[in-house]
Amino acid sequence: MTDIRVLVVEDEPLLAEAHRAYAERVPGFAVVGVAHTARDAMAALRQQGGRDVDLVLLDFRLPDLHGLEVCRALRAAGSTVDVLAVTSARDLAVVRTAVSLGVTHYLLKPFTFAAFRDKLERYAEYRRQALADGEVAAQHEVDRMFATLRGAASHTLPKGLDEQTLQIVLAVLGAGAGLSATEVSGRTGISRVTARRYLEYLVTVERAVRAPRYGTPGRPEVEYRPA
Repeated sequence: MTDIRVLVVEDEPLLAEAHRAYAERVPGFAVVGVAHTARDAMAALRQQGGRDVDLVLLDFRLPDLHGLEVCRALRAAGSTVDVLAVTSARDLAVVRTAVSLGVTHYLLKPFTFAAFRDKLERYAEYRRQALADGEVAAQHEVDRMFATLRGAASHTLPKGLDEQTLQIVLAVLGAGAGLSATEVSGRTGISRVTARRYLEYLVTVERAVRAPRYGTPGRPEVEYRPA
């Protein structure tokens, strides 16, 4: 399979460059364009019917049009290009609408490279399965494709943990210079006990490391960093 061709749509030049660099660090992906507005993104996708782009990394808060409106315009025009939302929008109504418009993944800012890479690798595996010749033989093959694409990990995560909250914790962890469970709790809105459960799970799967934090009276506090 040839490289997956990516269009980065992000109005902040520094973030656009960071997303471009991130995408090009993932094997099998090549950035073919960068757009800073919805108008430029739509123009790039109209070229040759959008056949030069496989995946759009789409910021929702663009200066001229909301990213959801870009998605609506694409679908109305008959475009089947895949969209990975890269956004700080946490409103559940926005998430639901994104799903209804066929957004394949939803990545909250800020995020770590590990979280970004995970989304792209899941998408690449889904695409490999979806573009194979023939037809599925049974229900379990369809289930596997959806699980790959959506990152459905309820069967692998410990009971009581969910993938969406895990990604939020990862994003918060990646934005800080070492955070305690209390600090993660304050930034995510989940309880300190729940934050610690997610953090300890990330340590277990080697996506975070823990270390003592000295400089305060009494026992040193435990802080966590992305691995």
